[in-house]
Amino acid sequence: MPQFAPLQNDTFLRALLRQPTDYTPVWLMRQAGRYLPEYRATRARAGSFLGLAKNPDYATEVTLQPLDRFPLDASILFSDILTVPDAMGLGLYFADGEGPKFERPLRTEEQVHALEVPDMASLDYVFKAVTQIRGAINGRVPLIGFSGSPWTLACYMVEGAGSREFHTVKKMLYSRPDLMHRILDINAKAVTAYLNAQIDAGAQAVMIFDSWGGALADGAYQTFSLHYMQQILAGLQREKDGVRIPAVVFTKGGGIWLDQMADIGADALGLDWTVNLGTARALVGDRVALQGNLDPAILFAAPEQIAAEVERSLTAYGTPSNGHGHVFNLGHGISQFTPPESVTAMVEAVHSFSRKQRAQ
Repeated sequence: MPQFAPLQNDTFLRALLRQPTDYTPVWLMRQAGRYLPEYRATRARAGSFLGLAKNPDYATEVTLQPLDRFPLDASILFSDILTVPDAMGLGLYFADGEGPKFERPLRTEEQVHALEVPDMASLDYVFKAVTQIRGAINGRVPLIGFSGSPWTLACYMVEGAGSREFHTVKKMLYSRPDLMHRILDINAKAVTAYLNAQIDAGAQAVMIFDSWGGALADGAYQTFSLHYMQQILAGLQREKDGVRIPAVVFTKGGGIWLDQMADIGADALGLDWTVNLGTARALVGDRVALQGNLDPAILFAAPEQIAAEVERSLTAYGTPSNGHGHVFNLGHGISQFTPPESVTAMVEAVHSFSRKQRAQ
């Protein structure tokens, strides 16, 4: 295990573990991204998104860019949720303006039965990036590692690309649940190994992005998504060198299942913008911390409107008390068209208003 600088700001980790904090910590999903001119410049040098994500030097550079610009309380590894199915040999590529696609989606029984947990050595570029980023951050803030959820990965693996309707993957789910369960079981084992390797490389918290869990019907969500995330959480290292490694689960569109989500073993649940923070807090009690949940579109408004919406959100949550924790975030990833000044306004509003809340 490499030696890293001591952590100077542990507010984010304390909030996830429901410990007292001086203010509400904040970071953003997709905080290293196309809304930053410096990111666009690095991506142009890298030549492609995959060229950026698979090069630890570039990944380190873009992970640090938002930290150098905004007083954020956490950093997140720059990578993609589809690295795991890529390592399974499905042939990940990015079509211009169309997002990720797979050359060899899982469409036949033979393909599904041939699927295996990938050798983690094939993902070594990710773990090298984690170690390099953690060293470069030099203790300023914690580093988050992440993965897609088994169900979300399966959506891409079966559809072959992003989808609005998920007809192909849902047809398999309903007509051949045995094949769907096989894919999900392999994915869960792969994600567990992948996140544990990120923790070994230096990740100080991990997050599971269940981006498409909300596309499932009630009942199907519990069987085909929640169950497999619980399986991952049961297999994760939750401590490294005597330090707790918090785990966050985020199902976009999962607000109706928060009560069940709170019981699967996560330290915190991410919320999208459809959920009221106060209602969510009352529902989960002291079982988990909460993360979220500003509508990313508010960042197109004026600074005073952003500040008002931040205050509304923090007021809805209320002042954190012992046994409760809140990490401020967006309800989903930041838009590539967001003005960087809007992020400055948001972060400043979160820090200043949450300090005032605690002083009352």
